[in-house]
Amino acid sequence: MAADDAEKTERPTPRRIGRARGEGNVPKTGELNSAAIMLTGTIVLYILIKKTVMELIAFFTVLWGEIPYMSFSITSLQIYFSAGFLKLAGILAPVLLAILVIGVVINIVQVGWLFTLKPLMPKLSKINPLSGFSRFFNVKSFIELLKNVLKIAFIGYIAYWSIRSEFDDFIILVDMSVGQIANFMGMLTFKVALRCALGILLIGILDYIWVRYKYFKDLRMTKQEIKEEARQAEGPPEIRSHIRKIQMQTAMQRMMREVPGAEVVITNPTHIAVALKYDEKTMAAPVVVAKGKKLVAERIKKIAMENDVPIVENKPLAQTLFKAVEIGGYIPEQLFAAVAEILAFVYRLKNKRFEPAAA
Repeated sequence: MAADDAEKTERPTPRRIGRARGEGNVPKTGELNSAAIMLTGTIVLYILIKKTVMELIAFFTVLWGEIPYMSFSITSLQIYFSAGFLKLAGILAPVLLAILVIGVVINIVQVGWLFTLKPLMPKLSKINPLSGFSRFFNVKSFIELLKNVLKIAFIGYIAYWSIRSEFDDFIILVDMSVGQIANFMGMLTFKVALRCALGILLIGILDYIWVRYKYFKDLRMTKQEIKEEARQAEGPPEIRSHIRKIQMQTAMQRMMREVPGAEVVITNPTHIAVALKYDEKTMAAPVVVAKGKKLVAERIKKIAMENDVPIVENKPLAQTLFKAVEIGGYIPEQLFAAVAEILAFVYRLKNKRFEPAAA
């Protein structure tokens, strides 16, 4: 296993990542969800707390005033419970809606748009008690346990510190009214909840960074796997061979179409042919527009003769151009003099003046 991991040095391809996403394997941490939900709920409750408390007081005041006139039958109890449920639902609706929205948003931020039922499909490996038992005693489980203990300790310390910082104000509670005490305890609860939520958010961000790192590390591939995937993406060998053949034919036809516009064809004389094109107004140096050996060379020469393109025999120059310059490439500087001499000769045949580009 260690040897396999050492060989997996390549980043996962988009196809590998796509397959993992299709199986529900995505980098995601529940800590961000918990932090976002707790933070959103705390802030929304703080904003709406006065209105919520007033509505609850008004509701229970009315309910308390109705007690002497209540008829405790099944029908009346159903009416009272329904009214109470609807009232509480209306009061809590903004908080629940905000939590629902932020929960969806956090999931989209982490994993994007993804819908798959594969993680819900039963797997024998998960049902097997032996494999399930072994999952409790491995390095990954120990690390998760350690992370959870540290999280609890961190959040517990934040809560303790938040309450401890208010100890000096507890003494004056004895001189406060019930409403003032409730207001003080409410503000303290809000501070503790907000600080704990921010602490969980920090943990969630760090955990998400670790989860993403671990996710892409686990998906790393060997060079052989990348080659195999590329072959699978291209299709069966017969199709790949057919595609390459078509590509070669297309490239050959494109190259041959450039020969009639060449200035000169330099030959070996029988084994190599290189066609050069040059326009002193638009080109910094002559360009190789076609080249080939044997049958391809014969075809280049044939097209050149059919289109009155001069053919010049220069074995060393033809071999050097064939090896050193790709099709569409400029000739190297060290060959300028030799090529300029040939072009000057060709232009004299055409009664044209050769003007080499300035260096």
